[in-house]
Amino acid sequence: MTDSVSSGSDKNATLPLTDSVREALAITKRGVDELLIESEFAQKLARAEQTGKPLRVKLGLDPTAPDLHLGHTVVLNKLRQLQNLGHQVIFLIGDFTSMIGDPSGRNVTRPPLTREQVETNAMTYFRQASLVLDPERTEIRYNSEWSDPLGARGMIQLASRYTVARMMERDDFTKRFKSGTPISIHEFLYPLMQGYDSVALHSDLELGGTDQKFNLLVGRELQKDYGQEPQCILTMPLLEGLDGVDKMSKSKNNYIGITEPANTMFGKLMSISDVMMWRYYELLSFRSMNNIIQLKAAVQEGMNPRDAKVALAKEIVTRFHSADAAEDALADFVNRSKGGIPDDVPEVTLAGAPLGIGVLLKQAGLCASTSEANRMIDQGGVRIDSAVISDKGLKVEAGTFVLQVGKRKFARVTLTA
Repeated sequence: MTDSVSSGSDKNATLPLTDSVREALAITKRGVDELLIESEFAQKLARAEQTGKPLRVKLGLDPTAPDLHLGHTVVLNKLRQLQNLGHQVIFLIGDFTSMIGDPSGRNVTRPPLTREQVETNAMTYFRQASLVLDPERTEIRYNSEWSDPLGARGMIQLASRYTVARMMERDDFTKRFKSGTPISIHEFLYPLMQGYDSVALHSDLELGGTDQKFNLLVGRELQKDYGQEPQCILTMPLLEGLDGVDKMSKSKNNYIGITEPANTMFGKLMSISDVMMWRYYELLSFRSMNNIIQLKAAVQEGMNPRDAKVALAKEIVTRFHSADAAEDALADFVNRSKGGIPDDVPEVTLAGAPLGIGVLLKQAGLCASTSEANRMIDQGGVRIDSAVISDKGLKVEAGTFVLQVGKRKFARVTLTA
């Protein structure tokens, strides 16, 4: 069975959409925020199938921080799906653009990085991204390859291809201009250079977060101006963190780092709500949508949602650690839920016995302050050797014992006089 649509890039050609092309389109659209322009992308897929030439799929990352969390992997998961469909993924390190500094989603300029910072972060980025991507099918490029040779003349010629009025359509520029917050001229170069990356790479599809939509569209327009077929753009939603409200972020402490210990990762995944679990399934799981729909139906028919959450946690932990680590993490989680003490408890040696419980919890690194320690005691969240502590004035004598705060924070403390 086939149907067809008109290609936006070639109005004289209409390629049939086979069942396999429509399936690939459905996989591509899973969990996305926007796919622009869908009819054009369908034609690109049809042409790729007909010619056997894979599409060039680009993701640009400025290595501004070395560590990735599950929120970052939403886009990486989509790249992996496209790899599995046979297309060429280009993992573009923005070593040139990161030294400009992109203010996307901010009201201030992001500070530029040194070359050494860029190279260190880039290596860490790709090593961690390879936990999701197939490194054998990933082309790594650095945009300094074509950006550095442009020189002053080339940069001026590139700048002539875009107007200030169009640049001011970018939401954060508009807000900053209206509020009187300074906008430096060099900031206009960032979307231009990101767009020029698409020209240099002959990109067919570029991915990014919803906050990158303007920059992705600049690439599309520049390709037209350079006589190329314009890329389609695909934006992915921002994954909510463990609180189910704000986007996943280290600064909000609602994140799951992809290099965190297996037990920590498993426990955090089990802490998400039953409702948020399906959002995580859609954006993070490699299961088919049909499989997820069947699992959701089983829960609605009486299956314990905890079992579905365990399956998700095991899948994610297996991806970033191993199947054995996932099984061990499950056993550890069950043990903790029964009031048991995990195996991987950090050991701390402190002096000053007898020591007030609030000070002890702070010095052991289990609470940020004594006031937080007191709140946790009031909530019944503090235990010594599994016994709940209710006395905020308790003085703890010398000895070795296990301190617990909440469900996941433990320390084996040796307290001396």
